[in-house]
Amino acid sequence: MSTFVYMTRCDGCGHCVDICPSDIMHIDKTIRRAVNIEPNFCWECYSCVKACPQNAIDVRGYADFAPMGHKVRVLREEAKGTISWKIKFRNGTIKTFVSPITTKPWGKCIPKLAEKKVPTKKDLESQLLYNEPEYLKIDGGLPEMEKVGKLKQGVYY
Repeated sequence: MSTFVYMTRCDGCGHCVDICPSDIMHIDKTIRRAVNIEPNFCWECYSCVKACPQNAIDVRGYADFAPMGHKVRVLREEAKGTISWKIKFRNGTIKTFVSPITTKPWGKCIPKLAEKKVPTKKDLESQLLYNEPEYLKIDGGLPEMEKVGKLKQGVYY
């Protein structure tokens, strides 16, 4: 999901330019606003979205979970220390995901996190997101890929 900039919200501060690891966020010299010059090369790390103090950067949703033309709305709330993603699925279901955007000690800026267990080294190295699949409300864990076809040299065809 590549990023794009709302020109009416952007003040040209350059936080997104400084933090972008793929160097695709630039300040346009004519309009003095940020622009993603190569959306196809976006790493989808969303560092620019998290760093933007004006909430001027948004992302486009993939067609497999968002209707065509729909965008995923991102909201950065500095006072709460969170970033939330509101996604509307094709069946009309709306989900909001909230994640911390702070590097302060666990539970210090987001009091509700103090009630949760501190992630272990194994948790931090896992492919799963925080409290996944519990927060996704998937009983029995995440589904496994179905093995279909014939096995040839360790790969199913």
